Amino acid sequence: MRRADRARVGAYGAAVCAAAYGSMKFAQALGANALADKDPLPPQLREQLLARDPLFVASHWLLAGAAMVGVIVALATVRPWGARVPRRLLRTIAWTLGVFMIARSIGALGFGFVGDTLLLAGVHPAPVEHAALARTLARWDLLLWSPFFLLWGMCWATAGWRLGRRWGPAGGMVQGSVGCHAP
Repeated sequence: MRRADRARVGAYGAAVCAAAYGSMKFAQALGANALADKDPLPPQLREQLLARDPLFVASHWLLAGAAMVGVIVALATVRPWGARVPRRLLRTIAWTLGVFMIARSIGALGFGFVGDTLLLAGVHPAPVEHAALARTLARWDLLLWSPFFLLWGMCWATAGWRLGRRWGPAGGMVQGSVGCHAP
């Protein structure tokens, strides 16, 4: 696969993941469960989430909006109209989101492949009063959320990596590069 094609796949992949995540958060903001009960949160925060605490509802609206902005940013990395956006800004956003999401999927934030595996293997003990719930949420995180954030982060990183090599000195897209359509 050519570099331009990988960048295009990364950017469109980031846009699709952002749209999926944003749609889920939008549905949650409107009152749907939409996997809210599978969110790997501490028990007290999980109860607030499921009780539709106003702060969680507001956070769903913010995350849905941020995800839609993410769709636009991801598309700006490969579409001709994205050449109007400063490339350093796009590259910084793409790399920051990519690194954050990959770190989350691995377990740098407490969730992720490492933390879930340690909990399920019994190396990291679950709270006694919530052990069954912790194991269930760790399984969901291991099988759904961590792979999703890893994929999403890799898409952002791919878009960011290629973005730095695809722009000319004047800020315009280079002929034959991602998002530039030759006549």
